[in-house]
Amino acid sequence: MQETDFIKPSSQVRPFILGVAGGSGSGKTFFSEALVQELTRQHGEGVCQIVYQDNFYIDQSHRFDKDGGAVNFDHPDSIDFSLLAQCLRRLKAGESVQIPTYDFATHKRRNETLEVIPKKIIIVDGILIFHTQEVRDLFDDLVFFQTPEELRYSRRLERDVKERGRTPEGVKEQFLKQVKPMHDLFVEPSKAFAKTIVHDLGDYNQALKEYSLKLVK
Repeated sequence: MQETDFIKPSSQVRPFILGVAGGSGSGKTFFSEALVQELTRQHGEGVCQIVYQDNFYIDQSHRFDKDGGAVNFDHPDSIDFSLLAQCLRRLKAGESVQIPTYDFATHKRRNETLEVIPKKIIIVDGILIFHTQEVRDLFDDLVFFQTPEELRYSRRLERDVKERGRTPEGVKEQFLKQVKPMHDLFVEPSKAFAKTIVHDLGDYNQALKEYSLKLVK
């Protein structure tokens, strides 16, 4: 895949890029989407956009054996960080990009792409976005959600069964064999790079209020 495949000239907006990280089911996506809603309410449509790490999974369908199987989708090697960094650099340069889309039912990268234009605020959501310096250095601010494991598991179980066609048994096996070990090894240590750490509901409400006020001036 060539770099030019994902470049489309656009406006000269120079976005502020906010990274929102944390474990699977930590509440980071809920926060990101709530922040978009609040900023839109305050400033109108078109002020912000979310870029999801999940769009940048590498196609591993040829290795996928079963639900909760051998392919580790929570290891950094499963994500195309170079492409994510490339897209963020282009957005910072005021150019729109076409980012990949990923099918979690088949574990394949779809043919369709998603256009992202350089809005004033770009929120990047993902469990491992602070892990790689190439991506991490592109953030203007970094927020990490530190959430108890039991709560993260219950949220992931509900999401994967309802939205991704997974079985409860497969979700549990994957969580114990892959999600938890990878969280402990890669995700949790990356909170050291965060400027803000959200621990609970009180922190959540405060962070939502603060970022909705300071991101657009």
